[in-house]
Amino acid sequence: MLVTRSLKGDTHDMTTPTTTDPGSTVTPDLAAIKTRQQATWSSGDYHMIGTQIQIVSELLIEALDVHSTERLLDVATGSGNAALAAARRGLAVTGVDYVPSLLDRARRRADADGLSIGFVEGDAEALPFDDGAFDVTSSVFGAMFAPDQEQTAGELARVTRSGGRIGIVAHTPDGFIGNLFKVIGKHVPPPAGLRSPIQWGTEARLRELFIGQIGDLKVVKRFYTFRDRSPEHFVDYWRTYYGPTLKAFDAVGESGRAALEADMVDLIGRFNRAEDGTMVVPSEYLEAIIVKP
Repeated sequence: MLVTRSLKGDTHDMTTPTTTDPGSTVTPDLAAIKTRQQATWSSGDYHMIGTQIQIVSELLIEALDVHSTERLLDVATGSGNAALAAARRGLAVTGVDYVPSLLDRARRRADADGLSIGFVEGDAEALPFDDGAFDVTSSVFGAMFAPDQEQTAGELARVTRSGGRIGIVAHTPDGFIGNLFKVIGKHVPPPAGLRSPIQWGTEARLRELFIGQIGDLKVVKRFYTFRDRSPEHFVDYWRTYYGPTLKAFDAVGESGRAALEADMVDLIGRFNRAEDGTMVVPSEYLEAIIVKP
């Protein structure tokens, strides 16, 4: 099933959160962006974030109505949330990501659960697999961050067999994380000419990206609730473990850190349902199931 392809970098890059004009004449340096992605997602420890949102992957795998005889590829798998969820249901599973430390985490988690999963280093824009190699392809908050959105969508479709399913989870523009990207973008502007990743969280953009590859499309807006002991603790936790937030605080320097933190705490306050000083913040995301014709 493996074929030789260029492994250029991973899909994770939340350092480009704001919407860029699709009509911009600026051509972004995708190679440079991918180099920064590797540094960003190798910093912090995304595993510590990913384990908090395991339920999102479980819901996606159930929505895909997987069968134990099927082959599934999880793209931008991180430390393996969706891959583990699929393997628990008996599928033959492969996870791909470009951060070696996250793949090591995923392998340790699979070993601890007694699951057999193949984890491969690779790039969502150049997946190292044959055409139609998988019955199901999934990506949870991952493929949406690839710089070349059309190329990434094309790769997800290419490796999925005719009649197979593609499951995508993406943050919506109006949700908590979508707004968090905008807050960070105010302090650390994204590269010029790059499409916003949160556009993946809209049905309209998915229909553009997968044009000609949709036999059926079902989208559902869901919510994951972030719970923490306080808004300030949430910011500190994400600044420690979430590479993009860590890099954003580094980028603004000593003089800008207080303002960035204040804006993040203010955003949490606008979404927070808790009234006891803790944090209970629903975050909207889009779950999409595409059946390939």
